[in-house]
Amino acid sequence: MLKLEHLVKDYYTGDEIVHAIRDLSVTFRDNEFVSILGPSGCGKTTLLNIIGGLDNYNSGNLIINGRSTRDYTDKDWDTYRNHRIGFVFQSYNLIMHQTVLQNVALSMALTDVPKEEREKRAAAALEKVGLKDQLNKKPTQMSGGQMQRVAIARALVNDPEILLADEPTGALDSHTSVQIMDLLKEIAKDRLVIMVTHNPELAQSYSTRIIRLKDGEIVSDSDPAADEEEVQNARGSLKKPSMKFRTALSLSFNNLLTKKGRTLLTAFAGSIGIIGIGLIMSLSNGMQGYIDRVEQDTMTSYPISIEDNTMDMSVLMSAMMTGSDEEKQPYDGTVRSRAFADKLLGSIADTEKNNLTAFRKYLQSPEGKELKETASAIEYNYGITMHVYNEHAQGDKLVTVSPNGLMDELGMSDMISLRNQFMGGMSSSMPGSEVWKALPAEDSLRDQEYELLDGRWPESEEEVMLEVDENGEISDFTLYSLGLMNQSELVQNYKDLQAQKTDEIEPGDPVSFAADELLGMEFTLVPNSDLYRKVGDIWVDESGDEGFVADAVKEDGRTLKIAGIMKPKETSLGAPHTMGGVWYDRSLETWLRDEGKNSDIVREQMEHKDINVFTGRKFGDSTELSAADLTPEQQMVLVSMSQQELMDYMASYNDAANATYDSNLAKLGIYDEDTPTSIELYADTFEDKEKIGDLITAYNEQQQAEGNDANVISYNDTVGAMMSGVSDIINIISYVLMAFVGISLVVSSIMIGIITYISVLERVKEIGILRAMGASKRDVSNVFNAETFIIGLLSGLLGVGLTVLLNIPISLVIQKVTGVAGIARMPVAGGAILVLVELVLTMVAGLIPARMAARKDPVQALRSE
Repeated sequence: MLKLEHLVKDYYTGDEIVHAIRDLSVTFRDNEFVSILGPSGCGKTTLLNIIGGLDNYNSGNLIINGRSTRDYTDKDWDTYRNHRIGFVFQSYNLIMHQTVLQNVALSMALTDVPKEEREKRAAAALEKVGLKDQLNKKPTQMSGGQMQRVAIARALVNDPEILLADEPTGALDSHTSVQIMDLLKEIAKDRLVIMVTHNPELAQSYSTRIIRLKDGEIVSDSDPAADEEEVQNARGSLKKPSMKFRTALSLSFNNLLTKKGRTLLTAFAGSIGIIGIGLIMSLSNGMQGYIDRVEQDTMTSYPISIEDNTMDMSVLMSAMMTGSDEEKQPYDGTVRSRAFADKLLGSIADTEKNNLTAFRKYLQSPEGKELKETASAIEYNYGITMHVYNEHAQGDKLVTVSPNGLMDELGMSDMISLRNQFMGGMSSSMPGSEVWKALPAEDSLRDQEYELLDGRWPESEEEVMLEVDENGEISDFTLYSLGLMNQSELVQNYKDLQAQKTDEIEPGDPVSFAADELLGMEFTLVPNSDLYRKVGDIWVDESGDEGFVADAVKEDGRTLKIAGIMKPKETSLGAPHTMGGVWYDRSLETWLRDEGKNSDIVREQMEHKDINVFTGRKFGDSTELSAADLTPEQQMVLVSMSQQELMDYMASYNDAANATYDSNLAKLGIYDEDTPTSIELYADTFEDKEKIGDLITAYNEQQQAEGNDANVISYNDTVGAMMSGVSDIINIISYVLMAFVGISLVVSSIMIGIITYISVLERVKEIGILRAMGASKRDVSNVFNAETFIIGLLSGLLGVGLTVLLNIPISLVIQKVTGVAGIARMPVAGGAILVLVELVLTMVAGLIPARMAARKDPVQALRSE
């Protein structure tokens, strides 16, 4: 039962008050067809809107099934409209971008009725009004009568207790009006139908009760309901309506489809900022990826190298660049000296000795596990000098391959030795003179650095590898050094150059070799201990005696064969520069050590650890050789020597005067695995390299805390110092550029907010329709939030997609200019973040228009066109 008691509704227009409803009291039965008649402006529609919960009354009371509505909240009114009220309007008020079926089912979506059930009930309601064949049509494809039938089906689909019809036939012809009225009369058999009309004939023909209004008051009632007829017809607890976000998305998506051009232009405008930031991010990501590749390649070529004796290169460079640290004084007539040479020599002399034995033990212990796992590879070097010869060299001459005999022939051995002594670990990063080198001990590091071109990798210590560059070439210097080109020709040309006989210089002819000619090529390794001869009670170095060496090669040499041809792998910096050379497997060092341990000289040295076998004196006795200090037996031996033998004897003696037990064993090819001469720590990234540095620092601090200052490690990381901060600089530049481009992103978001506001103005009637069906203010707000969500998502995806497409020509242009491929790459995570950022910004920008939509007066909204 619906009851109105002393209802009053006033409108304020400026300073005037319009009394729309004046102290109106009326009771409606649960089942009747009531027509409300009266002139325009008498309050008919206002009364209908108050009954329907679209408008509020100023005073009085509206009682629904015995419950007063004075304390109704917005949610209560929404629930009331959704479950108890059905509206039929003169102008149909259908949502034009929805199908007939979707229009009817929409009110059920507010109460989360499953989609299958919604469509079933909506189809049944449409069949009831004679439109079962029109389900998928749009309202614009239907006649006025058909659209009004859709409106009636929509009003009935939730089985409301009250059907409110505002001029339902006002826009229809007479024939169609009769059809609609017949339908409403049928509906009134089991529910309350209240119709506002200006047509008294229709009211008389179809209504069971007619109420006439004038100036907001009832002037007549043909069949008033008595109070004793009140019947409680409560349905119990009703579910409060709440539109799911997917429903809001569907509404907004269908609306946007009606404005495809504007939607795409809006999305494109919104994507401009995304494109700008995306391109910067792509270039930044590509540059960072390039830097990462450079880092990894650099880390392989330039590991952290810890030498047993380390000189601080920063001190040396400071000495060379800045000179004296003393306070500068202006010229005052006195010319003073400035320390340069002394400081340079002092910095060179100021070397630090590293206890690599203790550090290696640390690496092998559980305490050093983290450092060992952080490093991608660890290489231990033992400073072994191998004596390798080529018996079949060009020019029919025995060529010393290692140590490189070509440098002796050119008179450059002292210069190279001096450079290696002073440059320490840096010498490994400079073009060297040696052509006989060691492969990485770990196969993973070898495979990371080199690519096999022909043959196979070494399978035993007697197999070696020949290195060529990316074009399969070897420098002529290396070929001369290996004896594959005639050394004598190069030496003669060098002598002619020194003598300024440039017209007599005859450059060697280019040579080439088939792979089969090189594979299997032999070299001979002579154990270090076999190059010494005992003279009296001391051992003399005979490596400078060609005859002695030739005999040693034939009698004691180990044949080594080239098993494969390799080249350095191309890196992000391009193909590495290489002079070429021969690389041996580390197992050859083990063989050399084991072979040396069986020699007489090594056994004698190891049996007499305090006596230098090269001088016959105790270690530490640096007195030069003097005939007065020799025994008669030693003097007799010297007298029997040839002049060359005597010179070799004295040179060997004096060179060994300052030797130690360990240095003698090293000279003989004997080493202790626990005592390397250098340790190389490889890292894949600069982050890992920095972590290794931090772990070494932690190790040093631990040693200092334990009082083991001698175990503190010092090392040089020149490459790391040069390249550190590059990533930070790129990131800073990227962030600054993104900040500038971000302004356009904000502007585009504001523009989307404006477009959303325009959409609110265009969809005002839809807002009224939704409110009439029971949609809450929040539901209306969500509809427009869904619209900004769709536009924001489309803008983000469009921006990221266009960025990916633009990256292709940008990368090609950069590759053509710089040779660096794939420099513009959008990171997947970055693209997702950009889409998310665009979504957030557009949603924020659409909040104000969405709130404005939610606050629209549903009565005014329904009146809009």
